[in-house]
This record gives sequence, C-alpha cells and structure tokens, in this order.
Amino acid sequence: MSGENTDFLIMEIKDCSFVKSVVDYKTRPEPALPEFAFAGRSNVGKSSLINSLLRRKNIAKISKQPGKTRTINYFLVNQSFYFVDLPGYGFAKVSQQEKVKWGKMIEDYLVNSRELRTLFVLVDALVGPKKNDEQLVEWLQFHQIPFTLIATKADKVGVSSQRKRAEEIGKMLNLSVSRDIFFYSAKKNTGRDKLLGQIELYLKNKR
Repeated sequence: MSGENTDFLIMEIKDCSFVKSVVDYKTRPEPALPEFAFAGRSNVGKSSLINSLLRRKNIAKISKQPGKTRTINYFLVNQSFYFVDLPGYGFAKVSQQEKVKWGKMIEDYLVNSRELRTLFVLVDALVGPKKNDEQLVEWLQFHQIPFTLIATKADKVGVSSQRKRAEEIGKMLNLSVSRDIFFYSAKKNTGRDKLLGQIELYLKNKR
C-alpha cells in the first residue's frame, strides 16, 4: 500500500531520548514498555528513518561507513514505548566471527522480547530486497515474529509507481498480496504520518 491515508491516527512525538546500548537482551532498560524494533541492510537508511520519525537531527547516529551500529540501541519515546535500533547487516566490513556474534545478538532479542509489537524490516524502495532480506523474512515467518515492511528512500520511486513497486517487493519476498508496505522518504519526511499512525494502532492492539 502506498500514499497517505487520512484514516490513520497521527501520533505526536512529544519527547524522546537515548536510553542505553546493550549486547544482551537481558540487560534491556527498565521499566518494560512496548518496543518497535528496526532492522535492515547496513545502507538502507535505518538511522535516517528513525531520526525522521522522531524529528531529531542525529539521535540515531548516521555514519558514512555502513555497519557502524554494533549494539542494540534503545530510545524512549513519549515516556511510553521504545524504538530499538538493531545492527545493520549485509555490507559491514567486519569479520565473519563478528557477523555471527551480531546475528546471535539479534536473534536472541527477537525471539525473547515479549514487549515487541513489531519489527520494522527496511528495504530499499528502488533496489528492492536482497538475499539477506529474504532470509530475514523467512526466519521471522518461521518463528512467527510480527514484522512490518518499510520501503525506504521512497523519493527515488514516483508515487504513481509505488503500488506496482509494492507488489514487486512483496512477490520477491513471497508475501501475501494483502500485506501493506509502507513507503518512506527520510529526505522529504513523506510517509511519516502514516507510519506513526500505524505505530499508534499497534500500541492500542497488544501483541
């Protein structure tokens, strides 16, 4: 699905702050609150999207070198829920041992986080999903972990082409045609109200 939908509630971000970085989900911050996690390839624009959603210039650190997020980073939003920034995958120039370590860290978090409302899986709207993305989606489906797809850098795809592009991305990931894909441009902040509205709905409906 693409475009703005005025039926969605529009959440206001009143305050947000970085809380802590962890490498083990067991040391996650207290109190336990609903969580929205973000995952994607290292150059998909994850930090830019989080900054855009929160309307903070650099609360999630942006680097010219992909793969700089190496911990699970928690941000407290409106004193009522967390954004959780997971390490990127795909292009990070690190050892295989380090990649395995990251993978275990992310898996442990996703399998054990009882507060997770959804994992936002980010794919490049123009490039489309890669093998890493396909593997992640398959793994999420196998473990029955709720996820929501976001097509980033949507300014590179015309609004009139987004519905067709959504169908193509869904087909590449073997997803149901009824699954929504949210198009988002951090550069232009388009898609922000709709995505915040979806987060509001997730908060109202417990996992």
